[in-house]
Amino acid sequence: MNEENTNNEQNLSEEEKPVTDTNSENTSVSEEEKLKKQIAELNDKYLRLYSEFDNFRKRTIKEKAELIRTASEDVLKSVLPVIDDFERAIKANENVEEAAPIKEGITLIYNKLKNSTQLKGLTAFDSIGQDFNADTMEAITHIPATEENQKGKVVDEVEKGYKLGDKVIRYAKVVVAN
Repeated sequence: MNEENTNNEQNLSEEEKPVTDTNSENTSVSEEEKLKKQIAELNDKYLRLYSEFDNFRKRTIKEKAELIRTASEDVLKSVLPVIDDFERAIKANENVEEAAPIKEGITLIYNKLKNSTQLKGLTAFDSIGQDFNADTMEAITHIPATEENQKGKVVDEVEKGYKLGDKVIRYAKVVVAN
């Protein structure tokens, strides 16, 4: 029977010969090598992507820190001329005995400062006569209302409130009637 198998195998062409174990081992080894190579490539892509993301994260943190550090630079630059004006006013008023020029100078400097902060988006809001609003006001004291329609309303403002855009940056300190 062995002889018959050998003769039959000799008569078969190369394509018709049965696959032996060595061929299947080579196939599985090559598939295994392909999979290992694919895993290595994917791992390399993952590591590169992770490194890029980590670099992006670090760069973003650094940029945010720099932005926070220099955010006030623009505002301070607009306030510097006002400081210069105050210094000039102090120097000019050393020998002045009349109050009118001093008052006028202080008013001019105040208006200049107010205008420069308004250009940056800072706005004061009025609270006197308004209903008390805890979102924009801080009640520092309560007084008895003299009229019924004054209850819950602001009757005096100790400090103005300010908004930068829509955000309250300083709450108005007010006196509320009860």
